[in-house]
Amino acid sequence: MVVFGLWVINKAGGLVYQRSFADGLSQLTANENLVLAGTLHGIHAITSRLGPTGSSSGAQVIEAETFKITILHTLTSTKFVLFTSLHDVNAEPLLQKVYEVYADAGMKNPFHAPEMPIRSEKFDTRIQALLGSTQA
Repeated sequence: MVVFGLWVINKAGGLVYQRSFADGLSQLTANENLVLAGTLHGIHAITSRLGPTGSSSGAQVIEAETFKITILHTLTSTKFVLFTSLHDVNAEPLLQKVYEVYADAGMKNPFHAPEMPIRSEKFDTRIQALLGSTQA
């Protein structure tokens, strides 16, 4: 499995954390990342309203020709978005581990305000250790 990148999107649709692990996402500018994260937030909001029986949990996996986007939507409406290789089967458990790192290293930081950009060296280090090791 190859992880291309990770986004954390707050409940308002703002990109609060972005990390690239392979060449694909590193070609995007900071502004492009912000716009795309907001667009993905909108798509998720729309898909959560669609469904044959009413509302749903929204898009969880989006597959393209060469990559896959997996979305974990938390109870606080924070979204964790993982960009991986197309044939990855371990994205969901990996996103759960990212969420655990966020809860432990991000939210327990006394200088971090919810919904604001995550600027924690401890969080960065743990995410790099978790996702950086997935490169094939």
